[in-house]
Amino acid sequence: MASVPSSLLTTAGLIGGYSVARATGNRRLGGAVLAVCGAGAFASWRRSAGLPAATALSAVYTGAFGLSHPLSKKLGAWPSVLAVTAATGAAAHVVADRRRGRA
Repeated sequence: MASVPSSLLTTAGLIGGYSVARATGNRRLGGAVLAVCGAGAFASWRRSAGLPAATALSAVYTGAFGLSHPLSKKLGAWPSVLAVTAATGAAAHVVADRRRGRA
C-alpha cells in the first residue's frame, strides 16, 4: 500500500465502510472496511510522517467516524460522512501525503 496516498485510504475507509454497512445491513462488515483501511493508512503515515503523526492522524480518523454519528442527526447520514471524510482526507494530505514525494 506504499503507493496509495493515505488520504485515499481514509476516504475508502469512511465512505466505503458506511456504504458496506448500509448496503449489507451488517455494521461489523462496514467496521471491518473502516479498520482495514485505517490500518493501511496508519502504516503509510508511520512511514512518511513518523509515529507521533501517525498516532495523531489515527485519532483524527477514528474521531471522524465517531463524529459522523451525532453530526448525521443535524446534516443527514451522507452529508455527515462526506464532511468528516473531507476533513480527514485533508488532514492526511497536509500532514503525511505531501511528504511522500520528498522522502
